[in-house]
Amino acid sequence: MRFGVLTGGGDCPGLNAVIRAVVRKGVKEYGYEFIGFRDGWKGPLEGLTMPLDIATTRGILPRGGTILGSSRTNPFKIDGGVEKIRENLKKMGVDALIAIGGEDTLGVATKLDQLGVKVIGVPKTIDNDLNNTDYTFGFDTAVNIAVEAIDRLHTTAESHHRALIVEVMGRHAGWIALHSGLAGGASCILIPEVPFHVDKVCEYVKSRFTQSYAPIIVVAEGAIPADGDMVTKDGTLDAFGHAKLSGIGEWLAKEIEKRTGNEARTSVLGHIQRGGTPTAFDRVLATRFGLHAITAAHEGDWGKMVALSGTAITRVPLASATEKLKTVDPSLYREAEIFFG
Repeated sequence: MRFGVLTGGGDCPGLNAVIRAVVRKGVKEYGYEFIGFRDGWKGPLEGLTMPLDIATTRGILPRGGTILGSSRTNPFKIDGGVEKIRENLKKMGVDALIAIGGEDTLGVATKLDQLGVKVIGVPKTIDNDLNNTDYTFGFDTAVNIAVEAIDRLHTTAESHHRALIVEVMGRHAGWIALHSGLAGGASCILIPEVPFHVDKVCEYVKSRFTQSYAPIIVVAEGAIPADGDMVTKDGTLDAFGHAKLSGIGEWLAKEIEKRTGNEARTSVLGHIQRGGTPTAFDRVLATRFGLHAITAAHEGDWGKMVALSGTAITRVPLASATEKLKTVDPSLYREAEIFFG
C-alpha cells in the first residue's frame, strides 16, 4: 500500500515525531510506501508532495514544527476541492491518508472518510481541547514554555512593583492557562469557560500588593469579561470561520491601571508556545500515536483516531474527536481559585 501523510492547522511540537514513527514502522514492519503532502490539505488538493522514507525522516524527532509544512486550507470551501483530492490521490497511487491535526484538520478528515476516502486521524493541538483523548501532544511543551516565562516574569514584576498579565493560547478552552498558572504560582487565572469580573481581578491585584508581592495574572486569549465580549485582533476570519484573537491581555492591563492605580504590563506569548523542541513527554506521546496510527491502517480500521486513555493508546471514531470541545471542568477551576489573590 501507499500512504499519504499530512499535517494541518497550527504547527505543534511533536508533529515530526509522529511522521517519523508512522514511516519507520510502516516501512520496516509492513513494507509500505509513503508520500508526504505539503502544507496541510493544500497538498492533496494541489498535488504538492515530498518524499517520505526512513532517510528523509531521520533526525527529526527533536525538531519543532513539521517537515511537511502546514496551512489552514479547507477543501470543502473550494469549488470542486473534494473531487480534486480524489483525482490526485488516484493519480499518485495513494491508497489511504494519515491526517495529523486538530479540530479543523480532523473535521475535514471525518467528512472525507464519510465520502469513502480511507483515513486514519492523529490528534494534535497545543490547546488540549480535542474530544475523546486525555491529552494531545504539544500541550505539555506549551505549558512548560509558559511556566518558564511566568517564572521569569515574577522577578521583574516584583522589582518594578507592577502587575504583569501573561496572555497564553486558548481560544475556547483554558487548559494551557490553568496548568501554567497553577504551576507558575499565578495570582489569578482567567479562562474562556468562566467569564470573569474585572472588579474581582482588581481585588486580587490589590490583595497581592498588600502582601508585598507583585501579582501575575495568566489569561487565555479567549477569556471573556462577564459584562463584555471576546477581544479580537480584527474582523477577519480564517478558512474555517475562526476569528483572529489577540488583545485581552492589553485590555485587562489598561482596566487594572485605571481601577487600581497600579502599573500593569502585558506579555503575549503567542507563537512562542508553539515553537522549538518538544518535551520528552510530547516526543513519547507523539511517537506512540504514530506507531498506533499505522497499525490501525494496516488492520484496515479506517475512520478511526488514535487517542490517549490513561496510559494506553486506544482507537476512537474519527468523528468523535470533533463532536464537542474538551473544555476545563469547573471543578478543576475551583481547585485553583484557592490560590487567587
